[in-house]
Amino acid sequence: MIRIALVGGIGSGKTFISKLFRYPVFNADKIVGKIYSKNKKIYFKLKKKLPNIFNTFPIKKEELIKAISQNKNNIKRITEIIHPEVRKELKKFIKENNKRNAVILDIPLFLESKLNKKKDIIIFIQSSNKEALKRIKKRKNFNNKILQKLIKLQLPLSQKKRKSHYIIKNNFNENLARKNVKDILNKILK
Repeated sequence: MIRIALVGGIGSGKTFISKLFRYPVFNADKIVGKIYSKNKKIYFKLKKKLPNIFNTFPIKKEELIKAISQNKNNIKRITEIIHPEVRKELKKFIKENNKRNAVILDIPLFLESKLNKKKDIIIFIQSSNKEALKRIKKRKNFNNKILQKLIKLQLPLSQKKRKSHYIIKNNFNENLARKNVKDILNKILK
């Protein structure tokens, strides 16, 4: 099985591109959302670390925003609890799909979390900063202060690009993106 990881900046369109591959997709953002809404064990761990912030289950986005806004170290505390759970889900996903030709890994901090394996194919999703910011601002609960903190967690885009095997220039044109995906798959799967 080939693991194809999509990397890029926030709002670059990794999820949009991931769907075009037509292989099983591990979407870390969705997994994290599920953890916040369904995993009481994680809630209690977060409540223990940050008792003044997390008071209700399921965990609300507003509480996360408050935690990250209040103290720059809180984002580290949160990720130390969440990331091991995401890794467990990733292992489960890989095991469930081990007979497939390929899987797509849509994990925002893929390189930063050192999830990459030697044989992984890494694809950098490149989009204009202006377009990415426009898309991010449309998201529910957009908060520029939080966005800047999340950007600081990530490797510089130039470094992600250098570590990638392929680049998809994403202008959010589905036909062009589909052609780029098909071309890359033809190279990878030959």
